[in-house]
Amino acid sequence: MQPTRLFTALSVLIFNVSAHAAEVSVAVAANFTAPMKTIAAEFAKDTGHQAKPSYGSSGKFYAQIKNGAPFQMFLSADDETPAKLVQEGMAVADSRTTYAIGTLVLWSAQPGYVDAKGEVLKKGQFNKIALANPKLAPYGKAAVEVLTGMGLQTSLAPKFVQGENIAQTWQFASTGNAELGFVALSQVMKEGKIASGSGWIVPAKLHTPIRQDAVILTNGKGNPAAEALLKYLKSEKAKAIIKSYGYEI
Repeated sequence: MQPTRLFTALSVLIFNVSAHAAEVSVAVAANFTAPMKTIAAEFAKDTGHQAKPSYGSSGKFYAQIKNGAPFQMFLSADDETPAKLVQEGMAVADSRTTYAIGTLVLWSAQPGYVDAKGEVLKKGQFNKIALANPKLAPYGKAAVEVLTGMGLQTSLAPKFVQGENIAQTWQFASTGNAELGFVALSQVMKEGKIASGSGWIVPAKLHTPIRQDAVILTNGKGNPAAEALLKYLKSEKAKAIIKSYGYEI
């Protein structure tokens, strides 16, 4: 092919790809920060679309969306908030889908501090334990359920350090401001195991399942990038990434 014709053909190809590429603004639950960064990068490479994530607590995102925040898609840390947005006409009903089931872990930055059965909680020989605000963050709600079930909620309440989301909760524990913290396994897992410190992976039977739903918001209806990302989250590639951070599918 002549150089001029080759250049023209490449120009048309690039124009067609860019013409179909779109961008989606995504509100993402803080616990899903690490996997979402990987997924967003792979999504861009595989589809040409761009996902622009913002990270925070599901409860705060709900309030922001209600007040007109221009998000087009929401990856929540629970299934109740997306369902509520659908009921209120702020999300596309048939787009709601479970993209992950979260795993709670009791974690300490100190190696050997947390035993394999969480008995450290019963001993109570610590000053502070971090957990996310249970009114805003599903992982915090799950932590309260675990402590209540163990009969420890009342006795340990004075030692609580409350993060507004799971990211801040992890920060409290990782810096040693709290010896212990109930965090998402995804925050401390690397290559299939807890990467540092020590932890007790809380049995799922001890709390309500942390079913995390995604939904396209009314602002994102008809956006090809939003529709493509929802589909991409169900792909085998995305599922493998999600599982590698300790989530169930």
